[in-house]
Amino acid sequence: MLPGEFSLLPGHFCGILLLMKSLNKPINVRRPEMMEKVQAEVAQYRSNLVESIIASGNVYHHGKLQISLAADFGFCDGVKRAIEIAYATCHMFRGKRIWLIGEIIHNPEVNARLDAMGLLHLPWNLSDERYTQLTAEDVVIMPAFGVSVQMREFLDAKGVQLVDSTCGNVVKVWHRVRNYARRGITSIIHGKVRHEESIATASHSRGDDGNGNFIVIFSEDDARCVADYIAGKGNKAEFLSRFKLSVSPGFDPDVHLQEVGVANQTTMLKDETARIQQIIRAAVVQRDGTDERCHLFDTICGATQDRQNALYDLLEKSLDAMFIVGGYNSSNTTHLAHIASLQLPTFFIKSADCLMDAQRIKCFDLATKSEQIVALPTSLAHPAMPCHIGITAGASCPDNVIEQVITRLISLRDE
Repeated sequence: MLPGEFSLLPGHFCGILLLMKSLNKPINVRRPEMMEKVQAEVAQYRSNLVESIIASGNVYHHGKLQISLAADFGFCDGVKRAIEIAYATCHMFRGKRIWLIGEIIHNPEVNARLDAMGLLHLPWNLSDERYTQLTAEDVVIMPAFGVSVQMREFLDAKGVQLVDSTCGNVVKVWHRVRNYARRGITSIIHGKVRHEESIATASHSRGDDGNGNFIVIFSEDDARCVADYIAGKGNKAEFLSRFKLSVSPGFDPDVHLQEVGVANQTTMLKDETARIQQIIRAAVVQRDGTDERCHLFDTICGATQDRQNALYDLLEKSLDAMFIVGGYNSSNTTHLAHIASLQLPTFFIKSADCLMDAQRIKCFDLATKSEQIVALPTSLAHPAMPCHIGITAGASCPDNVIEQVITRLISLRDE
């Protein structure tokens, strides 16, 4: 059982699921009059500098410093929509208690600005006492990652005024895994078991009647373990021990791995998802002689793919270092940092403030999962030395933050 699901609604994970069509329809806040009000506020996330660099072929020169931006980076359409919804909600329901479940997106700059507007926060744990205090007068915003079926049902039963900012790409995955459940197919979800999106997708894979099954796997090593079991090489006790926090209640690998369908958290590494799909498919073919009981569907979001592809293209250039800008808890940004770190010095930063001086930078270390102070490339600190820096950002990072990083790099060069 997913730890996130257990904490969301203890003792009710196996309860009867309502059909999604029976739930109350969320309030539409993206009305013309509301959108007109929020445009000036949303415009704060734009950058004239970044737009001018894009117009100049994504390259900026300052003396012997060259900065190259990836062809695709920063805000995606789903993130823009979620932010507009959050601002519009604050306008439409001014004076009421407005709650946001978790974070609207995984970016500290955006979340801090929304907090300053008075948004209250609900945790991803339905047993928290704040949920018991909700009334029909409260407004609750569901984040871009979506929420689990159980959480949605709870909020619906409370009668709160719901506003939905769930990304359309996430909803497409939900439709896929619900369809798997209707056909008796177990969902193999490539994702992070504690990530909000994976928690929500796992709940939808239970299907309309709550009897569907799932297993969440994170790595190719996890996929090989599942593949071994499918091919008849696994040990049941060891398998269940390894995945005890990542499977649906009552999961029996002897039964529930007979026919499988692969889906994924939309922000995972595209290449890794493709390899995982082939590992699972090969195991089914080895067992059955055919892949008829293995269903593959690429649910990586288009914006995630575009940003990963653009980074690979940027890495073809002769760069001294790569800067990845975005929230440390952003899955798609973390994957960009992983890709770049395999090829050259990479600095994963959340803001320009991380650039302490011309020698030091605070950046997120993927291995320790903590912020570390490390040395910057020597060439960056010396104006007389040529230095070529690459920059990209995750789908939840605004252009104004990227501009601040660029201007900070320039100022360090001039110190």
